[in-house]
Amino acid sequence: MNYQVNEKGYYGNFGGAYIPEMLVPNVEELRENYLKIIYSDSFQKEFNDLLRDYVGRPSPLYLATRLSEHYQTNVYLKREDLNHTGAHKINNTIGQVLLAKRLGKTRIIAETGAGQHGVATATVCALMGLECIVYMGEVDIQRQAPNVARMKLLGAKVVPATCGSKTLKDATNEAIRDWINNPVNTHYIIGSVVGPHPYPDMVARFQSVISEEIKMQLTEKIKRDHPDYVIACVGGGSNAAGAFYHFLDNEKVKLIAVEAAGKGVYSGHSAATMVLGKPGIIHGSKTMLMQTDDGQITEPYSISAGLDYPGVGPIHANLFETGRAAFVNATDEEALKAVFLLCKLEGIIPALESAHALAHLEKLKAKKNEIVVVNLSGRGDKDLATYIEKMQ
Repeated sequence: MNYQVNEKGYYGNFGGAYIPEMLVPNVEELRENYLKIIYSDSFQKEFNDLLRDYVGRPSPLYLATRLSEHYQTNVYLKREDLNHTGAHKINNTIGQVLLAKRLGKTRIIAETGAGQHGVATATVCALMGLECIVYMGEVDIQRQAPNVARMKLLGAKVVPATCGSKTLKDATNEAIRDWINNPVNTHYIIGSVVGPHPYPDMVARFQSVISEEIKMQLTEKIKRDHPDYVIACVGGGSNAAGAFYHFLDNEKVKLIAVEAAGKGVYSGHSAATMVLGKPGIIHGSKTMLMQTDDGQITEPYSISAGLDYPGVGPIHANLFETGRAAFVNATDEEALKAVFLLCKLEGIIPALESAHALAHLEKLKAKKNEIVVVNLSGRGDKDLATYIEKMQ
């Protein structure tokens, strides 16, 4: 099996570029130039220098000894929460801003759910002196207030999406409308492995630094370049795509993607796309999508704003269809339980999104000698209000 995108922009049956005519020049400009730009020597030097000196990479691969003892296996945490801005999102925003500058773009737009991608975009735009507009659902603005404050402090304009469920899907719709109206000077930084080709592939390549480092760090620690399991949460799925990337062709590594089951998969308040979804088109690509029988998008729900999305990236739809990755889910309650356990045993406060990946350790039943890597994609500062409320 080939799990990478083909020349037509598809991962197996999923992907493509289903876009309005107005956006064809922008997407074609990206498609024609992104690979030769991002693999040029000057780009790679600037990108890697910033990852090292600005972001703080490599992020540690930490053997969580007390958590390992609790689950009777070897649990390593890939500490993306320790990156500048507190999540994996900065890997992609640095890459895309450097690309946008080389394409002569002066205005950056983005969508955000949990706010981490918005903060990362605002951060890099401040660093590079570029105008920044971030679209965010009105509901998410309320529940992720600390990140909204950070974006504004960093000079970004935060625009509320007031239609639909007022969450990530709707913020993405608004960003696409903006891009249609400002096609010449604007680059749209999509924060996940979603959207029209080449976005899913481009974002996955920028995030692949995660699995590249895991291989290097495991070799250093245990003299083996692969774990038995890699577990990551999936909304759109950029942190999972990055954590899986360099293991896709190694069948010894079991890849586990954890979706948000919300209040229960069949409760009507869920974002478990692989259980509830079927093939459809959203935000420019064909993928698995939660929808009604007549093709209307089903409103997703999750306690975590970053997983509150009705689809997944086409790379993940293909991994699901081919069976290369197992897609499981965790409820709000299971994620919260995982948060409090990690706090208690390891002194680490994870993001609600990452907590869904941690929650799967309860069901994994890994053997004592096996190596499990959980991608701790973000830190929990933004979710403290939720945690305090749930502690009471």
